[in-house]
Amino acid sequence: MAGWPTTNNKINTKNRTGAITNSLKCLQINLQHSRVATDNLLKIMKEENTDIACIQEPYMFGNKIGGIPHFLTVLTIGERKKRAAIVINNRNIDILIIQLSDEDVTVMETRAGNANLVIASMYFDIKRSIEIDLNKMQAIITYAKKMGIIFAIESNARSTTWHDILTNKRGKVMEEFLVSRHLHIANEESHYTTFQTCRGASNIDRTVINNTALIILQDWNIYDQESCSDLNIIQFEIRKEKPQVEKTNNSEIKYIVTKANIGKFGAGCTRHKEGR
Repeated sequence: MAGWPTTNNKINTKNRTGAITNSLKCLQINLQHSRVATDNLLKIMKEENTDIACIQEPYMFGNKIGGIPHFLTVLTIGERKKRAAIVINNRNIDILIIQLSDEDVTVMETRAGNANLVIASMYFDIKRSIEIDLNKMQAIITYAKKMGIIFAIESNARSTTWHDILTNKRGKVMEEFLVSRHLHIANEESHYTTFQTCRGASNIDRTVINNTALIILQDWNIYDQESCSDLNIIQFEIRKEKPQVEKTNNSEIKYIVTKANIGKFGAGCTRHKEGR
């Protein structure tokens, strides 16, 4: 389990470049331990010129992540089987891996423009109390202080708040956590879901951000190409030029609404209200 932040929580890596990157293209995907899904992800990262991929349930050789070439940087911590990692496809990115990481959460610090960011790839085990994983999120929030935070999460929690068709107990607990920490859900309503099989579909993967990251995270979407996994690929970009957003003390769940999807968002709000 992740410890609380101290001066010893930082681990130097070979990618302390000091470079300032103005934009970062990011992906988020649960690979379900599949070599085929891993190969497909690498192909997409090359085609899309992706800088950072937050992955959950990577393909493994024993307790080591497999299928990823050595010219890419793979961030993980722990001796046991890994269920969260971050893959870097840009040697110019300034990276610091944080020791709040464990086998189920990888936390890195980086920069985009003049913004310092913490990015966390997280896997919430459905067999484990969700409060344990929310405590890990709290540790990251405490560490980051005024930095931007982006959580790329496989939560195994369902809620209409993030455009699912139902809310389960885990989803309700997570909703309350997000509200109390003034966090935002980047997920937008889509024709696609983050998880889909012949047995059904749901939105158990989400991107969660704080107020600082709200200023710079843009173009969140569910990728429309085959992922070779039951879970679809999520894309977003981190850019420094997004206009400032007026701060609010509103304690309700917050959504990111673009001009292009305002109609769908309004219809979704109506359905949610009628379903209460």
